[in-house]
Amino acid sequence: MLSLIGLVGGLVLLIILTIRGMNLFIAAPLCALIVALTSGLPVFIGEGNFVVTYMNGFSGFIAAWFFMFLLGSLFGKFMEDTGAADAVARWIVDKLGMQHAVAAVVLACAILTYGGVSVFVVAFSVYPMALSLFKDANLPRRFIPAALAFGSVTFTMTSAGSPEIQNWIPIKYLGTSPFAAWEVSLVVAIFMASFGYWWLKRMIGKAVANGEAFDAKPEDPVIAERDYPHPLTGLFPLLVVLVLSFTLHESLQQMALIVALGGGVLTLMVINFKHFHNLNAAIGVGTTGALVAIGNTAAVVGFGTIAKSTVAFQSAVEVMTSLPGNELIGAAVAVSVVAGLTGSASGGQAIALPLIGPHYIDQGVDPEQLHRIVSISSGALDSLPHNGYVVTTIRAICHETHQRAYWSVGALTVVVPLIGLAMAVALFNWF
Repeated sequence: MLSLIGLVGGLVLLIILTIRGMNLFIAAPLCALIVALTSGLPVFIGEGNFVVTYMNGFSGFIAAWFFMFLLGSLFGKFMEDTGAADAVARWIVDKLGMQHAVAAVVLACAILTYGGVSVFVVAFSVYPMALSLFKDANLPRRFIPAALAFGSVTFTMTSAGSPEIQNWIPIKYLGTSPFAAWEVSLVVAIFMASFGYWWLKRMIGKAVANGEAFDAKPEDPVIAERDYPHPLTGLFPLLVVLVLSFTLHESLQQMALIVALGGGVLTLMVINFKHFHNLNAAIGVGTTGALVAIGNTAAVVGFGTIAKSTVAFQSAVEVMTSLPGNELIGAAVAVSVVAGLTGSASGGQAIALPLIGPHYIDQGVDPEQLHRIVSISSGALDSLPHNGYVVTTIRAICHETHQRAYWSVGALTVVVPLIGLAMAVALFNWF
């Protein structure tokens, strides 16, 4: 019982401290220590002690994602420093009008995500353009994280055909394909895209009506008009990243993203080299930004690693994966709760699927239906304030605070997917 109280209490405290803006290098290990102590885990000595377990999760994430974060950050900074992001943003505004600035950001994220680019990297890549679009349209910048997240981790990340890992993990356990239950997935994706976009526009419109506008920050780039390159020089590197990622995804797996981002960075440097304001400074800021972003995310991953090693977590997983009643609802609840506890969609699937997969398949559940439910449900409660992507996007990339930016992010990445999940369960049971 004490272990469960510590697990829930540590998670709640981490969420509160995150929203209040506490440094995650302090907040995450502090909350993880509370979880460890209440679960009887040794702190310094013994097998599976707190320090070793936490740092295994921390360093493991950095080892797996360092080059993606580094290249993604450099790509975004180069887009900003050369003026390519501003050029693309102005071109979009000229062609589509100010009223479609938000749609352009969401669409750019959706295309890159569905093209196989990691959601972390999408945020790095699209942020400079989003900043320019919101500035030109005079929209409150605190909604930029919501626009980036909505286009990346809702109707694209978990939909049929998506090359993102959240759509591929179930294949290993269920023997399905990336296009499992595509008919229902398409209906749910269209709903989430349309309803979520309407809600995002409504929130922004209400803020503008209350007098909010774009607020410039000292770190925002200031680039002279004469330095703007042609818009195509900003779009072409994005296309290179998209094409390389999509083409090499199956053969190189995660390495494909390193190749794709490397190709995008080199392309951007070659075609826009003369437009750099200060290449050395851009490299410096980009690498520092990557370290801060991956460090913040790894700190939260370390908390999830401690949480997974507790008795309370294992008991919670067993309870969630053996819920009575409708099997699809049971699977949805199990994956959602585990993803929420770990702050990870892929983590929630990887933990729950080995247990619920064989169990529900033996009960006659359609593997394709189970695949789609597991995928969609993993992308809901995972986006609580302590989620690594949420922390990285709000703090490290957009330089915002959770207090200002999270509530719109939560509405679009937690509430909207939960409604979509309920719709998918209903459709599978009615038809």
